[in-house]
Amino acid sequence: MTTARTTESYARHHIEYLFDDAGERAETSAFRDLSALYDGRTIHHLKARGIAEGWSCLEVGGGGSITSWLCARVGISGRVLATDIEPRFLQALPFPNLEVWRHDLRKQPLPTGEFDLVHARVVLMHLPEREGALRRMVAALKPGGWMVIEESDDLSFLPDPAVNPGEVSPNVRPAFQRVVTSAGGDVSYGRLLPQQLRSNRLVNVGAETSVFVWKARSAGTRLLKLNCEELREAITGWCLMSPSEFEADMNRVDEQDFFTLSQKLCTAWGQLPEAAEASFGGM
Repeated sequence: MTTARTTESYARHHIEYLFDDAGERAETSAFRDLSALYDGRTIHHLKARGIAEGWSCLEVGGGGSITSWLCARVGISGRVLATDIEPRFLQALPFPNLEVWRHDLRKQPLPTGEFDLVHARVVLMHLPEREGALRRMVAALKPGGWMVIEESDDLSFLPDPAVNPGEVSPNVRPAFQRVVTSAGGDVSYGRLLPQQLRSNRLVNVGAETSVFVWKARSAGTRLLKLNCEELREAITGWCLMSPSEFEADMNRVDEQDFFTLSQKLCTAWGQLPEAAEASFGGM
């Protein structure tokens, strides 16, 4: 019998593995699909913060597409620091104004008071230590600097076949949410971002959410399947779904008539006041 303690222990180990170093083929596919789905909206919000040549930027996590855009945008007079716990994709980028760190945001400090812009996408929701990680990111801002954070909210907007019979809500979705939550993740963290930025003394806080329709064999459903496959062992091992039920869901996602609503992607932004204290002690 699988106990709650065993479930939580395995979940924490497995989610950390996903965050640390997923298989290279899967990770490449995930970054490609994330880029196809979200880069356009991310760049829109970064431009709206006024990013220009000469800016100093911090990019936390990611596969390199937004890092590349930032390097081109700030130019040779600017600087981009990109950090990740496994930075091999970032290290392959050829930009002379790019610095790459192997860095664990959960445990290691960041430079303090150095950046005009700090950005992360779908990073904090996976970290049990997300509040401390966010404080480190805020502390990295210059007075007047901007933070842009993007996180998912997988609970407040789900497909509802009772409203639209054509929408499909895969059975694997609540099972996936349970595993992530057991590991200390927060699948609804996106909706908390404006409050989190305000509580960290940022001003000019705003937020926007995006929802997409994902159809069969699209970037969205490929990402959905990849994420679920990474947790197949936990989902079926804890009897949240039988192996045959899990397989049926994965097959359904590829059927031609399949479509579903995505989780919300919540983008929030805020600015460190010009008169902010220079020191964020204890970060």
